[in-house]
Amino acid sequence: MITRYTFILLLVSTMVLGQAEKKEGKVQQTFKDTRVINAHSVETLKKGILDFRIGHRFGDVSGGWRTLWGLENAADVIFEFDYGVTDNLMVGVMRAKGGGPLTQNVSSFFKYKLITQAYGKSPVSVALVGLGSYSTMATNPRPGTLTSFDNTAHRLSYNVQLLLASKVSERLAFQFSVGSIYRNLVETDDTNNLLNLGIVLKYSFSKSFGLIVDTTIPFSEFRSNAVDQQGEKIYYNPFGIGMEWETGGGHVFQVNLTNATGIVETVYIPYTQSSWSGGGYRLGFTISRQFRL
Repeated sequence: MITRYTFILLLVSTMVLGQAEKKEGKVQQTFKDTRVINAHSVETLKKGILDFRIGHRFGDVSGGWRTLWGLENAADVIFEFDYGVTDNLMVGVMRAKGGGPLTQNVSSFFKYKLITQAYGKSPVSVALVGLGSYSTMATNPRPGTLTSFDNTAHRLSYNVQLLLASKVSERLAFQFSVGSIYRNLVETDDTNNLLNLGIVLKYSFSKSFGLIVDTTIPFSEFRSNAVDQQGEKIYYNPFGIGMEWETGGGHVFQVNLTNATGIVETVYIPYTQSSWSGGGYRLGFTISRQFRL
């Protein structure tokens, strides 16, 4: 217990001292990109910037040589356009193949930065994210299934998250998020509303290269207890680890390993069914290219 409190005290002290050493009012950029593997980061695009993004999740590495360790398969693919309306407000629209029971998803979102970390003013940045997703997949003719879509509203799901992040030092940054996903149609024992907690860490080896880690924990009794016919656990918390490069000229590249098959929050948070321990993780990458309009 003493060790825990000592660590917290040292962390807070580092944040305060780090703020005092720098010029008051200087804005801190916590992350290089608006995303951290699966999660949104607290960062927003600058006003007038268009960001074109391509994300890819391959198949399970447990496929071995038969699938070239998953590289011959695609768990999910996403094409996305984001735009900075102001320096603190960005919006986006995307189409994802879908790595869960709901596929062919069209989604849109907004992200608004409420507080920006700045030396001598605020030690943290805070942002609000809201997303809506619509599945365009064909209706399953079997009644009572998750994709039977008895009415149009059953194709819709939503996500809202509050993000809090801080660049503790020139090398270390962290982020916490609290969120809620609402799905209009769920399995019999599931609940429509799914609360979740997200944790992100970043360690920068240089100004352009860093290690990133993120995980999201859904609070769900159904997910904790659900097992298949063999008694094996069905749902797992999405977890990813990767590297990011800022190559200059508005170009950011990420490569990662994650057990999440989906890319959009309304898919990967409630429907991750792959386990790291069972080889159910996959290689993924994200390419981002920004343009000034």
